[in-house]
Parts: sequence; C-alpha cells; structure tokens
Amino acid sequence: MRHHFSRIHAFSCGKASIIRDNEEHSLIGGPGFSRIVYCNGAEGSGNLELNYGDNYVSTTKYTLATFLPKSLFEQFRRVANFYFLVCAILSFFPVSPYSAVSNVVPLVVVVSATMGKEAVEDWRRFKQDVEMNNRRVKVHHGEGDFDHSKWRDLRVGDIVKVEKDEFFPADLILLSSSYDEAICYVETMNLDGETNLKLKQALEETSKLQEDSNFQNFSATIKCEDPNANLYSFVGSLELDDQQYPLSPQQLLLRDSKLRNTDFIYGVVIFTGHDTKVMQNSTDPPSKRSNVERRMDKIIYFLFLILFLISFIGSIFFGIATREDLENGRMKRWYLRPDDTTIYYDPKKAPIAATLHFLTALMLYSYLIPISLYVSIEIVKVLQSIFINQDLNMYYEETDQPAHARTSNLNEELGQVDTILSDKTGTLTCNSMEFIKCSIAGVAYGQGVTEVERAMARRKGLELTEDDNVANSEAKSSIKGFNFMDERIMNGNWYKEPHAYVIQKFLRLLAVCHTAIPEVDEETGKVSYEAESPDEAAFVIAARELGFEFYERTQSSIILHELNSVSGKITERNYQLLNILEFTSARKRMSVIVRDEEGKLLLLSKGADSVMFERLAKNGREFEEKTKQHINEYADAGLRTLILAYRELDEDEYNQFNKEFMEAKNLVSADREQIIEEISKKIEKDLILLGATAVEDKLQNGVPECIDKLAQAGIKLWVLTGDKMETAINIGYACSLLRQGMKQIIISSDTPEAKLLEKAEDKSAADAAIKEVVLRQLREGEALLSSSNENSEAIALIIDGKSLTHALDDDVMDLFLELAIGCASVICCRSSPKQKALVTRLVKTKTGSTTLAIGDGANDVGMLQEADIGIGISGVEGMQAVMSSDIAIAQFRFLERLLLVHGHWCYRRISSMICYFFYKNIAFGLTLFFYEIYASFSGEAAYNDWFLSLYNVFFTSLPVIALGVFDQDVSAKLCLKLETNPRNGVLNATLIFFFCVKAIEYQAFRKGGEVAGVEELGATMYTCVVWVVNCQMALSINYFTYIQHIFIWGGILLWYLFLLAYGAMDPTLSTTAYKVFVEACAPAPSYWLITLLVLLASLLPYFVYASIQMRFFPMFHQMIQWIRSDGQATDPEYVNIVRQRSIRHTTVGFTARFQASQRLEASKRLQV
Repeated sequence: MRHHFSRIHAFSCGKASIIRDNEEHSLIGGPGFSRIVYCNGAEGSGNLELNYGDNYVSTTKYTLATFLPKSLFEQFRRVANFYFLVCAILSFFPVSPYSAVSNVVPLVVVVSATMGKEAVEDWRRFKQDVEMNNRRVKVHHGEGDFDHSKWRDLRVGDIVKVEKDEFFPADLILLSSSYDEAICYVETMNLDGETNLKLKQALEETSKLQEDSNFQNFSATIKCEDPNANLYSFVGSLELDDQQYPLSPQQLLLRDSKLRNTDFIYGVVIFTGHDTKVMQNSTDPPSKRSNVERRMDKIIYFLFLILFLISFIGSIFFGIATREDLENGRMKRWYLRPDDTTIYYDPKKAPIAATLHFLTALMLYSYLIPISLYVSIEIVKVLQSIFINQDLNMYYEETDQPAHARTSNLNEELGQVDTILSDKTGTLTCNSMEFIKCSIAGVAYGQGVTEVERAMARRKGLELTEDDNVANSEAKSSIKGFNFMDERIMNGNWYKEPHAYVIQKFLRLLAVCHTAIPEVDEETGKVSYEAESPDEAAFVIAARELGFEFYERTQSSIILHELNSVSGKITERNYQLLNILEFTSARKRMSVIVRDEEGKLLLLSKGADSVMFERLAKNGREFEEKTKQHINEYADAGLRTLILAYRELDEDEYNQFNKEFMEAKNLVSADREQIIEEISKKIEKDLILLGATAVEDKLQNGVPECIDKLAQAGIKLWVLTGDKMETAINIGYACSLLRQGMKQIIISSDTPEAKLLEKAEDKSAADAAIKEVVLRQLREGEALLSSSNENSEAIALIIDGKSLTHALDDDVMDLFLELAIGCASVICCRSSPKQKALVTRLVKTKTGSTTLAIGDGANDVGMLQEADIGIGISGVEGMQAVMSSDIAIAQFRFLERLLLVHGHWCYRRISSMICYFFYKNIAFGLTLFFYEIYASFSGEAAYNDWFLSLYNVFFTSLPVIALGVFDQDVSAKLCLKLETNPRNGVLNATLIFFFCVKAIEYQAFRKGGEVAGVEELGATMYTCVVWVVNCQMALSINYFTYIQHIFIWGGILLWYLFLLAYGAMDPTLSTTAYKVFVEACAPAPSYWLITLLVLLASLLPYFVYASIQMRFFPMFHQMIQWIRSDGQATDPEYVNIVRQRSIRHTTVGFTARFQASQRLEASKRLQV
C-alpha cells in the first residue's frame, strides 16, 4: 500500500522548479563544480573518457609492490635499528671486532619479526576491504534489466536499485522510490551516529520511474560539485528532456548510510570509491606511540650518548698509548709488535689508528643498546592483546562480541589514562528509550526501577527490586521501548481509576501527537513503528500496550485501534490530521491539531516542563503541584520527562490560525521560522494539563557503577555529543555526572541576545559579537568556579556547538580549557565530528595528560584518532568507529576492567620489562668496557662472537618477555577493589668484572697449574652475567607461573648446553670457545666458586634494599600484596584503610551523589 506523506513533513515534496537565477547553482561549471555525469550510459562512453575513479576502496597501508621498501623504511626509521644496520655493514670490514655473520643474523631476525607482524595486520585490513568491495547491488545493464554486480565494479553514471535494509554502495542521486511521492527513509548512523531516520525525496520529474522497465530508455545528465568532504551540502543540476532542475542535499544518498522503511529506491551513481563523501572524510590513521615508548627512546638516546662518549674517550687513550708504543726504539707493548704492524696499531699514524679504533669501539659497545628490545616489546604487546581479547569478563554474550585489541601499540597507555572523552548515544546508552513511568491526573504510575535508582540503592547497602507484579512479568523484557508495569492502568483497568477520562485523553494524546510511521507485519498483524527519535517511538509503543494502538497514517488522517472502556472491545477511531507544529530545540514542544469523529477540534501538545507550565490555562492547573513533584522525582531517577496537555479549539479561532500558518509556511524569507513560531505561540496557550511521561534513555548495564569507579580512580569523564542540550543534561543526570542541586555553568548561543545577532546582515560582525557573548559567559563561569572552589562545591560545565566553535578559537581556548578542567563534569552538546576531534586535541596537547576517546559511530572517528587511545563500541549497527579504533569493546562498562585491570598490568609489566632490558644490557655492556680498559683499549672483545650475539636472543630475553606477559603485582579482583627504575646494572657489572679478574688473574685455574687465558676469563664472566641477570629477575617477579620458571632456569641451563655443544664443534667454527667448558671451566673448582660468590655479592645489595623498603616504606601495590599474602582481603576495615590511599576525592558518580544527598539530609536535620 502506497502512502502520501507530504502533509506530515515541513518541506514541500521535491517539486523542484526549473532552475532560475540562484546564487549556488550559478557556480555549476566553474572551479570546484566541474563534474559531469552521464546517467545510464548517456552520451556513449562519456564517463569513461572523463576518467572517473572506480568504486574500489582500499584502507591497507601497503601493497605487494610497496610492502618491502615501505616496511624497511619504517624499520630503519628507528634510530636503534639504523645503528645496528650501520654496524652490520661495518662488520664486513677489518675494523669489526667480531664476524659479520654473528652480527647480521640477530638484526635480520629482529627486523623480519616486526615486518611479519606488520604484514599480518595489513592482511587483516585487506580481507576487510575485500568483504566490503565484494558486496552486491542490483545495477541496470540495459533493456530495463537489473542484475547483481559487485560494489567494486560500479561506475559513475550507473543506475542502481537498492532494497530495504541495504547500504548504499556509492554516493547516489535519488531518482525514485517505492513511495508515490519518491520519498525514502535513510539511517545515517555510520556517518553521524544518529539513529533517527532522515527523509530524502527525489525530484518530481523522476518520481514516476518506479519499475525496472522504465529505465530502458532513460537518459539524463548531471552537473555538480567536485568530490569534497562536506556531508551536509550538495550543489548540482539534472538535465532531463532539455530542461534543467536543481539538485540539493535532499536528493543525495551517501555511501555507508542504509535504506530503511522503504521497499526500494532507484539512484544514479555520482561519486565512487575514494571520491565519496564518507571516504573524503576519512583520514589515514595517525601513528600513535605510547608515553612509555617515547621515554624509552630518550633512554636509548642517552645510552647512545654514553656509547659515543666511552668510545671517544677510549679512542683518545688508545691513540695516546699507540703513539707512545715506540719511544727511542723501545717497545712498550711488545706483544703488539708496533715496529711491524698494520695501520690499526701503527705508532706513526696514531690519529688514524684512534679514528679506526673509534669505529671498532662503536661496534663493540653496541651491546649497551638492546637490539631485541623493540621486537621483544612487540611480542609482549601482541601476547598482552591476546589476553585482552580472550578475557571472558569483557565478552558480551548477547551479541557474541569479545574485546578486540586492534593494535597492540598502546596497551600500557591504558594504565595512564587521565581524561576520558565519551560519545553519548550508543556509548553510554543503548540507543533505545523505554517508557517506564508516568504521572496522570496527579497520580504516579509505573513501578519499574531505573539503573540510577539501583546504583544509588547499592551505595546505601540496599538491593532495589521491582514489585512482585513487575518482577514476575516476562512481558517487560520482550517489548522494546516498553518497561512499564502497573496493573492499575494495564489490561484495560484504567477505566476503573477515579480520573479515567483524563487517562483516556492522556493515552490518546500519546497515540496521536507524533510523526511516526506504522509498519504492519502481514503475517502476524503486529504493528511496529519508524520514528524520528527513539523517545517518540517509545510513546506510541506505550500507547499501543495500554490499549490505544496507532495503526495507520494516511495523507490526512491517523487511525487508532482503541479499547472501548464500556464494551471492552477494540474499536477503530479516525482522527483527521490538520496541522503539525514541529518540535525544535528552541520551541521545546510539539503539537498536532486534529478533528475527532465527533467533529471536535483538538490541539494536542507535549513538551518540556520549562515551556509547558507557563502555557496552561487557569482552569487547567488542577494537577500542577503533584505533577511537578513527580517530574522532580523522575529527574532524580535519571528519567527524561515531557508534559502532556490539550485544549479544544473553536472553528473561527482555528480558521484564522490555519490561514496565517499556511501563509507563513509558503514564505521565502529569512524570518520564516520566526514568523511560524510566533503564529504557533498564539494557539499553543490556555492548555489543560493531563500529566507527564518519564522515559529512560536506557543506559547500558553497569554504566553508573563504571563511571563511579573511574571517578574514584581519579579519571575525569567528558561527554561530547551531537544531541541537543536537554537530552545531554538528562543523560548527565542518569549516569550521575550531574545531580540535583549541582551548580551548572551553561555556555549557550541559544539566548535572545545571540538570536538577534544571528539575524544581522553583516555576518562577520555578528560572529564577533556572538564571540563576545561566549567570552562573557566563560568569564562569568570562571567567577562562579572561583567562589565554588572556596566552598568546595562541584560545578558542571555545559556548552553547545555554536558556542564551542568560538571557545575553540586560538585566543579563547585557554580560558575555556582552564574553566573546563576546574569543573567536575563537562558536557559538550550539538558537537560536530570535527569539534569532537578538536576538543580532544585541545585536552591532549594543552594538559599533556593521556586521553582516551570512546564512541560507536562514524561521527566519532576523528575523536578516536585524535586521542592517545581510541576505544570503539562494537554495537549492533555501524562498524566505522571500531574500524578506526585501537581497541574495540562491546559495552561501556568493560572500560572499568580494561583500564583498572589490564591497563594497570600492562603498564607495570612493560615498564618493568624495559627497565630489566636496560639493566641486563648495561650489566653486560659495561663488562666489555671494563675489559677494554684492562686490555689497554686494544679493541679485543672479552667474549666469543656468538656469546655476544645470543646474549639478548636466548639466554636473557625470554625471562624478560615472560615478565612482560605474566607478572601480576596485584590480582584482578584487588585491582577493581582498590583501584589502583632500571636496576643497578653498573654495580653488577663492576662486581662481576673485578671479582672475576682479581680472583683468577694470578691463580692456577686448571688442574695442570695453567693460569686462565682470555677464553676462560670470558666464559667465567659470561656465566656470572647470565646467573646474576636471571636471578635478579626471579627476585623481582611478583607472580610466578611455570612458564617463568622454565624461562629463567631454562635460560641458565641453555647457556651450559650451548657451551657444551658449541665448544664441541670444529675450532674453525667455535674459535675461542673450543672445548673451553669441558677442558677448562667445568673441572676447575674456582669457576664454580667464583660464580656462586659473584651471584651472592651482586644480589645482596638489592635484597637488603628491597627488604627495608618493603618493611618500612611500602609502596601502594606492596600494601595490596600484604592484603593478599596475609589473608586480609576479607577484613573490610583493613581493606578500607588501604583503599583510601588509592581513591581520589570525587565530585561525580553515584558515590558523590549519595554523599551529597547525605549532606543535604544532615543540614535539614540541623535546621529542624
């Protein structure tokens, strides 16, 4: 059945006139407006000759051709990797202190592992692109035939047929639809995050093309703007039958939006692939690095400085010693044969020898720089990400979605978050409204319990449950948008109530006063609704469930199925729809004028209490006081309220209004909306109050508790939403960011003064004046904040989009940020996607703190990419935010575990791991430096080549990786309950070197009385280093697993096995390690004794320090460990004492709300 809806909506139904003089359309054909599209193959292959791009979309970082060069460039951009590349090249020259193979192999392994990870991640992106590009849509292939084609094969000018609930494959111009007047409903959640449907309409001239066969001979030409990123504007013209017609955004269907409530549409492709507006808006994901990595880079630069410094100093000493080797024909270092030597030791060319020694030293001391650090961190982060992905506590069973760490680069940043910037719709809320309570004729109905009430009750130590008749009902959970239970007015019982006639009018008003459209399921007969907003859908669903079913809408009528209170049967009633006075953020109300079957003219109105109470008649205020009391209670429970009222009109009054109203509708003037508003005000008066509705903007489960926990952990939450101010304030109350009695600083451009300025002809002067208004409001806010700080009062800042535009100007942003940081809650309303990104950038750059952005829609992509960490909510609809995020979760409440548990663990693990990496490399590298001093800076290595190469790869890296993956200083349970330096490598290196040298320098080492050579000294020192580093690790681990035991003790055992196997090889391969263990070290008791004594001497200082610090100066995590180890986790008093050290004083969340209500009650008692 086709319907006509032109009377429902404010705009005329696409009846575009032929183009006359028009400022915008006169631009067509000029710069930026040069695109010509030949529809349906018109003008032969004209579109091909214009060389427009295809519809293939790629989001990958690499291609087969660019992977190798680009990936290698990415790897060697890291200064450490570049340094090791230079060392690898130099290792092929005689200046190298070790063989080329032993130097090149570790570098190849490290770089290959990282490139492999990059390849896997890009492969995943490629598979997602393939899935998108291979979606199918019906395309006209001539002769009126439409066949399925892949999205990627679409070309500019193609005619496509998109069916209900399908996504648009490219940017289209709407030609016609299944409705007679060529309208269609579009869901743009992927573009702007809004769930309400947008109405689009084709030109009247193409609206009759409603059959496939109509396109057999269809031919037209479109001239329009070039590809650009503006989602909300479009300028073009359609040439059909030698006539030109203007095109506007009303005919534009954007890629990634979805067709809803319409069987099909026909459209012509105008922008494809990367030319589409959604792709023009997308940006390359920024390269994000954590603060820990940046600090690590600074440490590496510092180590480079040390490396260059000791190499330079060593070279100077070497040059001086070399120059003095031959003095009056006498040789000081005779064993170097300075009288018959190469350039490397030639006393006559000491400066050159010193320079070459400098290069040798740069390579020799390279072990100060941990080559495997980067790849080890990559491995650890990937494994940490797997743990996040597999955490059952962050798995959402309803949609079968686990957490998904899409990048592993930022795991440790989760533990350093200072400010969360959150979207509202679909992030804090479920994207659905539920009718839960109402007040009719001064009587409160509805016994449901909201999330806010539950959270408050739990804080008081109570457990709120619904009444038995609510708890025992299964119906409430099965009907979306309806969570109301009260037997007094359900199941037709309302007619037994004292004010039954008022209840009847109330429910009729709910069923009639709206712009929703019904859909009747032909099989079941059930009615569902498509509404412009979720709360409007909740009202018509509530009316249906309470006996007043909105069944059908035609051009001029609304048909209800009403419950007859006398007969108890369902009867059909027809209401003639005369006018709709639409809802706007300025009006804050909506009204309809209808004529019922008895011929009465009725004005039915619903709106905010701030505008409705003042419009009541003197005889219409019977229930005013009771209703006000109820809406205050509903607001405290986090509910959104609307006042319902009506009046009867006489014919003369209506006729006069309708004449003026229709004249105003047809005006073409800048004051058109203002005139319509003035006329509407004249009739929206003398209303009779019926009651109030209360709907819950359904928060996701656990949101209030999550916000409360994050607030107690010292994390601030800003809400950035595209919704209107009233909606944002309501949700602020619902999730306890706002509370009754909390002072609010409202920065709004919706003031009479600002509205007058907007009408000024000189727009630049008007903007400057509005900016002054915003500046004045900000300064007033600062004054209020200063006085509130003295009284320790909490303040909330609420700012709208237009004001935010000026607040983000360079000369104002510092004032705005200072005010915002001082407030307990910040809510930015009517924010555009760009403003969300700019606010995020402002907080990140100006405060220097770690920011986290969380959102679920394409309008949040900029914000997610701008923040240090972007969290995407993987909702039922729309994956744009997830695709641009760093980590995806299914529910906001999982943020608590992600930050307080995984964030804490990852940050501590990575930090400890990096510290240990530097520790073990400093300990190892300085033994080389001390040996160089001992060997007169000769450039000789203390250790065998492969000892050097495998130190970081096998013998010491695995325990550090295990630390980074498995260690837990605090259990997950205690993390949630309580919110919550490199080791002295220089000392250890000094002890190891000098202990070993002095112990075996002059002593007989082997059974035959031989003293130790450089081979035995190197093997002994290396053994001591491996033991000390691994045992130091064992002492510092908080949470042992069998894997850590295997890696630590296995690393030590592996060293001995390697020494045996490598020493048994041919001397040409094993060189200085040939049978050094079997024949020299193992049989010597001094080798084992030195290892034991060095180990004890190295660990004792740390053990003493750690014991004293733990006993007398415990850190917070050590106190928690006491709780765990002493079994005091169940002692509430002790736990509370420790907990107070972690909890920050908070002014938001239901804890703060509860404390505020307690203070209020206490002050009332004192007054009494």
